Amino acid sequence: MEDRVLVVEDEPTLLDTLEYNLARHGYQVSCAADGLTALEMARREPPDVIVLDVMLPGIDGLEVCRVLRREMNVPILMLTARADEVDKIVGLEVGADDYLTKPFSMRELLVRVKALLRRVRLIREELAAEGEKPGTAEMHAGALSFGDLIIDLTRREVLRHGEPVRLKPKEYDLLLCLARNQGIVLSRDLLLERVWGWDFAGGTRTVDVHMRWLREKIEPDPANPTRIITVRGVGYRFEG
Repeated sequence: MEDRVLVVEDEPTLLDTLEYNLARHGYQVSCAADGLTALEMARREPPDVIVLDVMLPGIDGLEVCRVLRREMNVPILMLTARADEVDKIVGLEVGADDYLTKPFSMRELLVRVKALLRRVRLIREELAAEGEKPGTAEMHAGALSFGDLIIDLTRREVLRHGEPVRLKPKEYDLLLCLARNQGIVLSRDLLLERVWGWDFAGGTRTVDVHMRWLREKIEPDPANPTRIITVRGVGYRFEG
């Protein structure tokens, strides 16, 4: 089955170029020229990946990303005409998985889309493999359990005291990576590669920022964390 790509771009020439090149490489492509249409299309038929421009008429790409993140876990590649680092951080904060600054080569965009889809497949395969392993110590009905904190692998959800914790996709991936290596110190570089991928252009500061957000959501006292421990000069360690 062809992977479905939703392209959201208000510049007609670029939209046509993206549609042509993605279709030429075997993707099933849907297009939207504004944010509201994009939301309607994504809800009607969830795509496998979304290529989303920041500057859109009506509601902008950041708001579209923010809304979609509340409703689904589809990977999102954001496009922007600005090279400003602040713009990039805001995009990541609202839940974008990757970022591409205009002008970009079509080859680079295709590589980024392929990488996002590959990451999703690996996660699904890993979940399927975990489900086939009988008697895994921390597994219970497809979940990792750490006292009042439960990571539901099949639903990609986290519960604390039985209540859902609203995590962004990267926060979930980061927590899962830490939890599966409980008691082991993971360096920032390793976390960056495992969660964001080897081709991610950002630095290790991205890990620290997401770690702070994650602590605010799962730690009883984020200022004095007991679950995600900082190992100074090295990285982080998860204590169940």
